[in-house]
Amino acid sequence: MYKDNKIAVVIPTFKAENHLADVIGGLPGWIDHIIVVDDACPRQSGDIAHKISSGNDKIIVVRHEVNQGVGGAVITGYKKSLELGCDITCKMDSDDQMDPAYLASLVNPLIEGIAGYAKGNRFVDFKALRSMPTLRLMGNSALSFTVKACSGYWNIMDPTNGYTAISTSALEKLNLDKIAKRYFFETDMLISLNIHNTVIKDVPIPARYGNEKSSLSIRNTMTRFPYLLMKGLTKRFILKYLIYDFNMASIYVLVGGPMLLWGAIYGIVKWIENTVHHVATPTGTIMLSVLPLILGTQFIIAAINIDINSVPKNNK
Repeated sequence: MYKDNKIAVVIPTFKAENHLADVIGGLPGWIDHIIVVDDACPRQSGDIAHKISSGNDKIIVVRHEVNQGVGGAVITGYKKSLELGCDITCKMDSDDQMDPAYLASLVNPLIEGIAGYAKGNRFVDFKALRSMPTLRLMGNSALSFTVKACSGYWNIMDPTNGYTAISTSALEKLNLDKIAKRYFFETDMLISLNIHNTVIKDVPIPARYGNEKSSLSIRNTMTRFPYLLMKGLTKRFILKYLIYDFNMASIYVLVGGPMLLWGAIYGIVKWIENTVHHVATPTGTIMLSVLPLILGTQFIIAAINIDINSVPKNNK
């Protein structure tokens, strides 16, 4: 089955020189190309991969002169995979937290044609969850719902998981140069895939955690992610519900959004104004705020319900 498909694994590497050799060595023999992207690593991860490649012609080392972030490294790997004519491209991190034993489970939905993109799901194995660092578990849980809402993939359980596989047909639909290059990369990929109605398959894969320290800044995540999520949601709504299609969800948002905004702003302004002047707020004024809030909320909920039911599904 795997012989009929040309499969590549992209490994972005930055300050993970202690594990890179183990990651490469653990890959199964049916992988055709191992693309290691040295993202301007100050510890010469690319040199380590180059030494290993002297006895393995499957390994291809690509170097960045300037650090571009994990997304930028993966995009470079994707472009190299397309250049090599691969049918499926997997992405694994270089910190040895992604078990290569599950690569077959990850690529099978793509080979069978039931999905164009597959993602690992760490949240099905409660035993493995106990080994996940508490801070990371809390962060993933907090981001999970908002990423689902913004990407439109309400059916996946671990949207921030970076252990993935994508078919070339799905990859070629994306404008790789427009996808976020740093830690918003996984989410931006989901948003772009949803716009193109790509079916995603959740694959149960427990993670392995050692003593590695994540380079993800919690402060940057808390300050930048809300803006990026809102920007991504806006992009998805405009493209999917205004340009590529126009349905009842489009109408509900276009009507309900302004009503919700009007009700909130009008209510706050009148409340402040009457409080300052020590005047009781008339019932009519209250209703002018409350009714748009209620109706706007109902319209937005109806739009969300349509979006949930519009998750791309395989028709087989």
